[in-house]
Amino acid sequence: MSDYLFFVCAAVLSFAVTCILSKLFIPVLRKKKLGQTILEIGPAWHKCKEGTPTMGGLFFIGGLIASLLVFGIWAALTNRDVSLVIILIMMLLYAAIGFIDDYVKLVKKRNLGLTVLQKFVLQFAVAAAFLFALKLNNPTLSTAIRLPFVSEPIELGIFYWLFSMVFIVFIVNSVNLNDGIDGLCGSVTLVVMIFFALVTIKLGGAYTATRLVVIGGLLGGLAGFLVFNLHPAKVFMGDTGSLFLGAAVVGIAYWLDNPLLAAVAGLVYIIESVSVMLQVAVFKLTGGKRLFKMAPIHHHFEKCGWSENRVVITFTVFTAFFCILAYVSLCL
Repeated sequence: MSDYLFFVCAAVLSFAVTCILSKLFIPVLRKKKLGQTILEIGPAWHKCKEGTPTMGGLFFIGGLIASLLVFGIWAALTNRDVSLVIILIMMLLYAAIGFIDDYVKLVKKRNLGLTVLQKFVLQFAVAAAFLFALKLNNPTLSTAIRLPFVSEPIELGIFYWLFSMVFIVFIVNSVNLNDGIDGLCGSVTLVVMIFFALVTIKLGGAYTATRLVVIGGLLGGLAGFLVFNLHPAKVFMGDTGSLFLGAAVVGIAYWLDNPLLAAVAGLVYIIESVSVMLQVAVFKLTGGKRLFKMAPIHHHFEKCGWSENRVVITFTVFTAFFCILAYVSLCL
């Protein structure tokens, strides 16, 4: 089976499984009253979404796992690609953190879920374990960082590991912040996955098939999930899904040996995080003034009168532009 066929088959199977799981279990989530609680600090016009089933990230995770069971194991055994297991475990561990957070919110009725300290301790622990596993699997792993449009990589030495831990956690949480409007995180990440597929095909190599199965599974799963998540959303992905996707974005970038691809192609995620940090900083420094009408920045545009669909389309097109820019940087 060719690498491209692996990719297409993985995407189609994941799409089908995600759609089936969504169709079957959205009513179950609704019946169990596992619905989203809209906080008072959130946009007032989102109150109508109160009770919409969440934790739907489990559906596209299921789609990916189905693709891996059917096509990934074959590809991994053929290419002896241990890194597939490392990436998958990392993604699932972040999903587990998100699941615990969702569970605490929905079942234990604690609206804020895990504490900030608990989240960061768990997330940094997973990032450290992921980097250790990568090093164990590849003792000659480079500690240099490639900058876009710069021919010579920058050697970080021992600081590479500290940078990587912070970078992984930052990207994962940035993707999580991006999940605040119907279809937004899914649409943006779908474009990023298309970009990763193109980069994987361009780079080639022994592990192309396994990488394309993972990316195809994610791509198909997101497409299937968006059938139910576009405005008006019938289900939300929850932290279970958004942390899983954040881990997928940064994990695949490391898998391609070019971590900063996640920052360029996923610039929207970073802007979301930076908007929150700037909002908090300005609020504290000025004694209550705000830089944006609301943060993360997608809510600012909503407050400016943009519809949810307009925000999603604009952010997705913006992401596509920077994915093209990132791809061009690889061709130079």
